[in-house]
Amino acid sequence: MLKAADALAEAGCDVRVVSTHHLGWAAETDRELARTRGWRWTVVDYDRHTAPATWLWSGVRTRLARTAAHILGEGARVPVGLAAAANIRAHGELTRAAAAEPADLIYGGSSGGLLPAALAARRLGIPFVLDLEDFHSAEQNAPADRWRDRMSERVETTVLPAAAALTTSSRAMAAAYAVKYGVRATVIHNTFELAAEPPDPSAVSRRGLKLYWFGQTIGGGRGLEDAVRAMGLAGVPGELHLRGRLDTRYFETLRHLARGVAPSLRLVHHLPASPEAMVELCRPYDIGLSGDEPTSVSRELAVCNKALTYPLAGLAVVLSSTSGTAELRSDLGDGALAYVPGDVEALAAGFARWALDRTSLVASRAAAFAAAQRRWHWRHPAERDALVATVCGALL
Repeated sequence: MLKAADALAEAGCDVRVVSTHHLGWAAETDRELARTRGWRWTVVDYDRHTAPATWLWSGVRTRLARTAAHILGEGARVPVGLAAAANIRAHGELTRAAAAEPADLIYGGSSGGLLPAALAARRLGIPFVLDLEDFHSAEQNAPADRWRDRMSERVETTVLPAAAALTTSSRAMAAAYAVKYGVRATVIHNTFELAAEPPDPSAVSRRGLKLYWFGQTIGGGRGLEDAVRAMGLAGVPGELHLRGRLDTRYFETLRHLARGVAPSLRLVHHLPASPEAMVELCRPYDIGLSGDEPTSVSRELAVCNKALTYPLAGLAVVLSSTSGTAELRSDLGDGALAYVPGDVEALAAGFARWALDRTSLVASRAAAFAAAQRRWHWRHPAERDALVATVCGALL
């Protein structure tokens, strides 16, 4: 949505961004991004420390809404507003903020933004477009959290048919939404800008392999255990660099695993950084890891942001063999090592090949970057231009 705001502003639209603040670690990054942009920004703050009253009231309201939804049975009998309030803490505040100023169109994204965008558009008497970045009605993998999926489904059933247009993040995701709701969504991949200075694919590590992974929080379900076991099975020395918020217990568990099965692998933690620095921060490494496990339907259909970032930095890519990554895997060709999560032997064979044959590693890195130049970057007509055409076309 940040890239969408930038693209629409560049296209001549008067853009106002409405977003939430509830994670202290992200606040300064948000402010820095906004200072460099040509659009206006409205913040809905419900952080415990900076907006304690809103934090307290929204928490009480959410608990009451969840109780009421459970009593009603969590199905079609749950009013759509109650479903959103049970699932999204700042539902009401987001709706009011989005409707606070006149507009010609509203573009809303994330599960928490769908109903606020629709309701605000109704109040203003204008069309709305929605971005379906995930398959929100099948995101949860823990049985205790499945009620969230049912609340999302209740919202989607109401708002998706009323949208002037829809966008989504992969062909598999678009097909799944078409089957479930009978709607058509334009595929806009979450690609990134080509760097001004191209990477040097031949700049590989002299010994072993340097693996890299980034995300918001370093935790399970991302294939990191597979990577550690595969490095140990292959007998390849190296480093595994992880960037994101640190779950200390998980990191220690992963480090303990490495000591046991891959003693020649060193784990290194890096702090989160600005989204705009992600491509540059990938450059010192050989291989980017995107082995996310399909622990939910949504994960099976998705293309992770990191998988679209690594090729721009000239990294060879490890990819989960899911339906969501099929198009990217095919286009990366030799630039990607695709494996079924859990198949450590296949991953180990790939690591061993790259470690023993530096020419193969250089060729894979070059193939990944060539694919990024050819197709997988934000300025490609199928990405940025398609988004502007879809959103602005909803005004016609």
